[in-house]
This record gives sequence, C-alpha cells and structure tokens, in this order.
Amino acid sequence: MTYVYDFTEGHRGLASLLGGKGANLAEMTRLGLPVPPGFTITTEACRAYLRTGTPPPALHDEVSAHLAALERRTGRRLGDGTNPLLVSVRSGAERSMPGMMDTVLNIGLTDTSVHALAAQSGDERFAWDSYRRLIQMFGETVLGIDAAAFEERLAHAARPTGADDETELTAGQLERLTGAFKDIVRERTGRPFPQDPREQLDLAIRAVFDSWNGERARLYRRRERIPHHLGTAVTICTMVFGNLGPDSGTGVAFTRDPATGRQGVYGDYLPNAQGEDVVAGRRNTVPLTELARRGPRAHAELLRIMEILENHYRDLCDIEFTVERGTLWMLQTRVGKRTAAAAFRIAVQLLDQGLIDEAEALRRVTGEQLAQLMFPRFDAGAAPAPLATGIAASPGAAVGAAVFDPATAVARAAAGERVVLVRRETTPDDLDGMIAAEGILTARGGKTSHAAVVARGMGKTCVCGAEELAVDVAARQLTTAEGTVIREGDILSLDGTTGRVHRGEVPVVPSAVVEYFEGTARADADELVAAVHRIMGLADAARRLDVRANADTAEDAARARRFGARGIGLCRTEHMFLGERRELVERLILAGTDRERHAALAALLPLQRAGFTDLFAAMDGLPVTVRLLDPPLHEFLPDLTELSVRVALDHRDEDVRLLTAVRRLHEQNPMLGLRGVRLGLVVPGLFAMQVRAVAEAAAQRRAAGGDPRPEIMIPLVGTVRELEIVREDAEAVVAEVEKAHGVRLGIPLGTMIELPRAALTAGQIAEHADFFSFGTNDLTQTVWGFSRDDVESSFFAAYLEKGIFGVSPFETIDADGVGALVRTAAAAGRAAREDLKLGVCGEHGGDPESVRFFHTVGLDYVSCSPFRIPVARLEAGRAATAAL
Repeated sequence: MTYVYDFTEGHRGLASLLGGKGANLAEMTRLGLPVPPGFTITTEACRAYLRTGTPPPALHDEVSAHLAALERRTGRRLGDGTNPLLVSVRSGAERSMPGMMDTVLNIGLTDTSVHALAAQSGDERFAWDSYRRLIQMFGETVLGIDAAAFEERLAHAARPTGADDETELTAGQLERLTGAFKDIVRERTGRPFPQDPREQLDLAIRAVFDSWNGERARLYRRRERIPHHLGTAVTICTMVFGNLGPDSGTGVAFTRDPATGRQGVYGDYLPNAQGEDVVAGRRNTVPLTELARRGPRAHAELLRIMEILENHYRDLCDIEFTVERGTLWMLQTRVGKRTAAAAFRIAVQLLDQGLIDEAEALRRVTGEQLAQLMFPRFDAGAAPAPLATGIAASPGAAVGAAVFDPATAVARAAAGERVVLVRRETTPDDLDGMIAAEGILTARGGKTSHAAVVARGMGKTCVCGAEELAVDVAARQLTTAEGTVIREGDILSLDGTTGRVHRGEVPVVPSAVVEYFEGTARADADELVAAVHRIMGLADAARRLDVRANADTAEDAARARRFGARGIGLCRTEHMFLGERRELVERLILAGTDRERHAALAALLPLQRAGFTDLFAAMDGLPVTVRLLDPPLHEFLPDLTELSVRVALDHRDEDVRLLTAVRRLHEQNPMLGLRGVRLGLVVPGLFAMQVRAVAEAAAQRRAAGGDPRPEIMIPLVGTVRELEIVREDAEAVVAEVEKAHGVRLGIPLGTMIELPRAALTAGQIAEHADFFSFGTNDLTQTVWGFSRDDVESSFFAAYLEKGIFGVSPFETIDADGVGALVRTAAAAGRAAREDLKLGVCGEHGGDPESVRFFHTVGLDYVSCSPFRIPVARLEAGRAATAAL
C-alpha cells in the first residue's frame, strides 16, 4: 500500500485518499498553476495510525523518499545551516473542516537554520519572525501548551514599544521573543524545543493525525454529520513567505461573493503576513484591490487563475494564496462554503452561463439551505440606529443576550436562553459556543476569518470586523465608539445581511421567500426570490415523490396548498377534539351504558362532519388521508393525580365515580396501551362514527359541486385481523352513506405501519389495505424502545456527544434499523398488491436526508408540516437527480 503521493501524482478525484487539500493541490499542479512543490500523506495512513497509535511501518521511509525528492527539486535541504528548506504541515480531510484540525508552518527552523534563512532572504527580521511563529504554533499544536502563555509574552514584547501588533517589532525584539518562547517550551514540557528538523516534521505529522480526534474536530463533525472514521490526510508543502516585507502578503479570495452569490472577485489581503493571520482574524485585512495597488503583476495573475479555477471546477472557488516578493503562489483551492442565499443565486447563474445543467443546479442547493431562507428577517423600518456596522459575513436575523465566552454561551443556551456570542475574534476553540449561539459578533476579521467561514457553513448569522466596538472579555462588556456600554446579558440584534448591530430586540417580518410561497411577494421581489422560484420549478419537474401535508384544519390545509402540497397525508382527527370538544370524547370513553355512549357519539358526529367538510373544500381535487382516533388514552382523561387530590379534599360522589373509572383505565405506559385500532375495537361505534362523518362530509361536498377525495387510515395495526374487522365495518358505513345520498364515493381504506410487527407482516396486511402510510415517529419509538417525550431530554445529549448517534433518530430516519423495516414492508406490501400506494406521514417526511431515503425505497409520497413542504419538494427533486 502506498501512503505518500507527490503533488504531481494526484488529482481532485482522489479526495477520499488525499483529502480535499491534497487532491486540490494536485489538481492545480496538473493545471500548471504556481503551486509550491510538496507531497501528501494519505487518509489511509491516518486511519492506520488512529487504530494502532503508531504510524504504519512503511510511512517513515516513504516520507524520507519524498522529502529527498523535494530537496533535489528545490535545491535545499530541510533545516540546512546554509540553504534551508522549510515546509508546512497541514491537515486536509475529505470534507472541509475549516480551522478544526492542526497546521504547523515553518518546520525546519532551528537555532542554526534561522541564521541561514536570514542570510538567504537578506532580512533578519523576517527570519526571527518565522522562527517565533514556528515555536508558538509547534508549542500549541504539537506540545499542547496553552496558547495564552505565548500570547501574553507577545503582548508583553509589544507593550513597551507602543506597537499595535507584532508587525512593528524589530529583528532584535523578535529574537528576544523567540528566546522567551523557547523558555516557555522548556518550562512547560521539561525539554528544549526540538533542534532536529526531521523530529519536528515527524512530531508535526503525528499532531495533525491526532487532531482528527480533537474535541473541536469531533464537535464539528457531529454538527456537520461527517463520519468519524474518515481520517485526515497531511500535506507537506514547501514554504513560501508572505511575511517578507511590504511586497509580500497573504490572502483568501472567492470567485463570487460567498455571502450573497453576486459575481465578481471578493476576498481579503494582509500585507507582510502569513496565512494564519488572515483566518485567525487577529489583524484586520484590506480588500483585494489593495493588492492591485501594491503588486499589480501578482494581482493580475491572481485574477487569471481565479477564472481558470472557476471554469474548471464549475463552481464558486475559495482560494488561499501567498505573494512572496511580488511572486504569486497558490496554497489551496476548494469549492467554497457559501450562505443559503448565495447557493441559490450561484446555482442559477452557473446554469444560465452553461457551466452546469439543470440536474446539477438542483444538486448545488439543499433543503437545509432553503429552510434557512424561510427564517424571518428584521423589519428595517422598526430598527433603531445601529450601535455599529461590521462586515455582513453570514446573513440572518439573530437576537439574544450578549455573552463573551463559549462556556457561558453553552450554559445559557442550555437553559433555554437565546444568546449572541461576542468575541474580539473567534478561534476553533470557540466552536461549541458558536453552535449554541443564535449569532456571532466579532470586532476583528473579515469575510474569510474563522468566524465568517464557520458561521456560513453552519448557517449561523454572523457580523465580523465591527471595528467600532471595543470588546473587553475580562470585563464581560463591549463599548461603542460613542461610549455606549453593552454588558453581558444585554440584548443584541445582529443583521447578518447588512452587518448592522442593534441594541435591544428588533422586530422581525416574514422572509421574502416565505412571502413568495404564500403568494404575497412583491412584484419587484429580488433576484433571490427569482432564483428560488427557478430552482423549485426544476425540482417539481424532476421529482417522482409527491409531497402532501400533515394538516388538521382548513387554515393549515389552505396554507399547505399555497406551499405546494399535493394533498393531505395525515389529518389527525384527535386534533379536532381540542378545547370543549375534548369533554365529549371523555364522556364517550367513560360511558357506563349504551345510552351514554350513543349520546356522546351523536354529539361528536356533526362536529367531525363539519371539520371534514371544511378540510375537503380547502383541498378540493386532492387526496385527504384521515387517520381515525389514535392518541394515548390518558390524553382524553382527567389527570389521575389531580383527580385524586380533588377527591381527598372534597369527597363529591361525582368525582369519586370519575376517579374509579379513571383508575380502571389508567395505564403505566399509555403509548403502548389502549390506543389506535385497539380503542376503536373496544369502544363500540367510535370508528363507525368517524367513518360516517368522513363519508357524509364527502357526499355533501360532492353535492355542492366539489371534488372531495378522502382516504381513511386505521392507526396502530399490528395484525391483519384488526384491519379486517375495522375495514368490514367501515365499508358497511360508507355503503350506507352512499345509498342514502345517491353517490359513489369509493373511499380507499389503508393503515399506518408504525409497529415492527406490522412491518414484518406487511404482505398479509397489504391484502386488506389500499395504501400504507409509515408512521415513522411511533415506528422509531417501538424499534428503538424509546419513549420520545422522555429520552430526548434525558440521555440523547450524551448519546450524541459519545457518537452513538450522529443525529437524533427522531430527526433523521435511522436507515439501518427503522429504515430497514420500511424497506422490508414496502417490498412485501407491493409484492402482495402491486397497486399499493406507499407514503410516510411522520415528521421524517420533511427532513431532507430522510426524503432522499424514502425516494430510494420507492415510496409514492411524503407528508410533513406545511412549512416544511417546500423543503420536501426540493429534496424530492434532488433525490430524483442523484442517480442521473
């Protein structure tokens, strides 16, 4: 097995082996772009290391061979005392994880080679600046020394001179600072800083491997659903230097604006700096136009290369580059992370430019991104004057209490409070706080800083580089240029679209995208709405899955229809018995005589019929699946504890009789008790009343000229005999109504598949069902043995933390367990009855990943809450194009 590949040996199709960084460096090398020579250690080597705790035996010799070839190519030797080669050691996973793993620059500098570097470059200050950077990065990354130890010494060195940052320190000051950094290493580790350059290299490689399992990397992977087993590649690249003076620098550029998607060249440049200075946000960058002034030749070359890369990758490209004394070097490119709005705009732009086809345009956006665009936005007319205006790094409207450290953000968010994380600049160690916060505000950094890149990837609102704000983390406050003080707990509103920061809570209004779906968008709706309209049209044309709504009222049904629903997949009849109607169901369940039961049923019938009539009118011409009464029994009975207390305090005969009845029906586990089809079989007339209400409502609607299409669904069936009994009774009731009204209704009768036994005997059940609808909420509970109301608040957090779940099985379908039963039942049902219609009505029906799974299983439709319908439509279209 080969563990090391030269940049000249790979290509972008090897991302799983060489990581994204290594594969793209190889691709740029193949394109003839100016890439410093180097080589990549594969993800297979990392996985072997993580399994055993030691590098694969062959790795050392392979690295030696490639290092020797690199030395011959460059004419330098690693750490040489006369002509030193310096290299960077950088992580690079298959999927981008910005800032989550480790990097070490300037490997090869020692007490000897630093003087050779000074002589070679003709710049003593540069040499000592590079050496102190190596010791600082190596100390933090490889040796595990607290970053604060180095930062304090750095601040101490700058303070007496009045310097704003390290760029103003002299060569002598940097030499003394380097000595102080070496002292920190010796004090904290008991050993001197390594003077063997190969030892530096090998330790740095191990550190990058280890960083794959670092806390922040694991947290990021859980958030982004990146598998933990992939491992990272390691790139070893010849150093080029942006900190060689005013004609040098480093930057990050985008071929299109990652925040808005608008075409053009966007990015940040930092003169006389190395790469980590840009992404860390410690120094505020300048626009790329400044590079045009300082180095027009390098700027022109950068624009040429950006055009090459965008046309080659057919997408927004994120580019890292360094200018070394006027010469441009490419250090990385990747398909850039972007906001949801940018994703839709860019997909349509590239489609119009002929760079991608319609199927690819659909694959370039996601349901998660569409959901983000449906969040409310601030009402500009109601917003007060801003405290400050920064860089609009990631759009959205975030409101919350100001907090100044990640631990506080996590704690207050866990207590149910909305928070805004305020930092001078963020680092990867802030990730847990960024996840917990509604939005992120930094005083430093630009669109390519750590805060901006990570926030865009997570869909978090972010305002960066608000230079007017002085952030004092120790005092837990920020101060504006006018002297206004915002203390921890004060409410802030961040507008990630404009970059404005407001004090207090700014009112919100519906998003323009929601207005579009509602049919209330302005005639001059912007290009984002036009892009969403275009993409949704492509999705609807491509998708095979129908999308229905979970809706119980005419209002919900009408909204669902506006959002594109093609029917109702779940009408929960128990929701029609809320408020004062609940008492009628209680009377029915507790009825002690046939007379009492008939009276309760007679009172319920017209209420049910009226509800169905309105629902059928709202969904005229489209199917409406009515689920017969399903909830656990206790939801319609008085609380046993409260009733017991009442009887103890006031021994009324009526309450005593009621308590006796409630005790008789009390269940230890109501979710697995007398509910669904069981209740319909035990309470005579209950299901017959509901079926009659459906049929009579349909007959009345038909007589009024409408086109009602009801379907009746029997819940919680576990055996075919239950379905046979209920179906026989239901067909008799429907026939009676048809005869009375002189109509032919032809109402399909089907069942929910929400118990493992039903899934495993689906072939038998299908012989007596016109359709199946998978109730994946209950199916997940019964497959896993979970009580959803209890487990999500008790141990799910620990399971997610330990990686037992990548995501809650109630959020995304458990494809291996619950999904396997769905697949089995679908196949068995269709084998028994070829025309069996298959759908899903659990909330998984609106989850993007789950929708893609249901497409592959071969279901006919998904059903979800009205606001998730556009997401389901989009994902159904994307699923249909995935196999193209």
